[in-house]
Amino acid sequence: MAARRLRSISTPIVLAAISVPLSIALLVGWMWVVIENLSLTQQVTQNTLLMVLDGLFFVVIMGVLITFSVYLAREIQEVRRQDSFIDSVTHELKSPLASLRLCLETLGRAELETKQREELRQMMFDDVERLSSFIDDVLHASRLAADRVGMSVSDVNVREVVEASADTVAARHHVDRSSIHIEVPEVVRLATDETALAVVIRNLLDNAVKYSPEPIHVTVRAGVDGDSLELTVVDRGIGIPTNELKRVFQRFFRVSSEDVRSRKGTGIGLFVVAALVRNLGGTVRAESPGQGLGTAMHVRLPLRGRQNSVEAA
Repeated sequence: MAARRLRSISTPIVLAAISVPLSIALLVGWMWVVIENLSLTQQVTQNTLLMVLDGLFFVVIMGVLITFSVYLAREIQEVRRQDSFIDSVTHELKSPLASLRLCLETLGRAELETKQREELRQMMFDDVERLSSFIDDVLHASRLAADRVGMSVSDVNVREVVEASADTVAARHHVDRSSIHIEVPEVVRLATDETALAVVIRNLLDNAVKYSPEPIHVTVRAGVDGDSLELTVVDRGIGIPTNELKRVFQRFFRVSSEDVRSRKGTGIGLFVVAALVRNLGGTVRAESPGQGLGTAMHVRLPLRGRQNSVEAA
């Protein structure tokens, strides 16, 4: 059904490509007719004015046509991203729900041993955590898009937030905690919203782990640079094409490579990161040598609040 709703983005481009040369041919033909028949029509000055007006009218038509084509193409892209997001949301919800149902059905068996019951309870807990985290991301994205997110500033120990986020991500993806290396001094502190900072770090780590092949190696570095905190998350994963570095912060956007499409995702994680970093008064930029060469996410946050932007390198 979603496939039927999707329209090819090439359609408006083809229409524009056909309309533009036809309009040019019409204008040239009209001007040729006027020039060839100057002696049979009005005076030269009147014909010159007519040609100028025709040219202006043509420019206006072309401007409207091109603007409409670009707008339509962007709208189609947005619809396709939203359809992809809905498909991803459906999968993200159905997988843990199916697992929970299976665990509950299994728990109903009387012959289960205590150890097996505990394992099933842990699986159910992991599924609930996964659902909770996913719903939090969706809610954050919705609130950020509507600019309805408030900040509560407090004195935050950055290393503690990074370690807690690393523990959560490692448990969620069932990877060894030692695969996430933390290089953050104990003394680094920041006046910021602790919850927002935790969401930023957790989403960056989640992406780094999710898009890294075995053996996973992710590094988190942080330190004070002047009046700002520099935080970097580096992985050895599948990387990002140079032409898509800035676009990864757009809502619903996912990198077009097959390596990315083959992994579960909704395209809102980095959107949430970028929006929260902006709200915290900082900047975030993505850096990658290319596909298969890893990615580095650089976050710069003011120690006491500064200007904001989203960049790509």
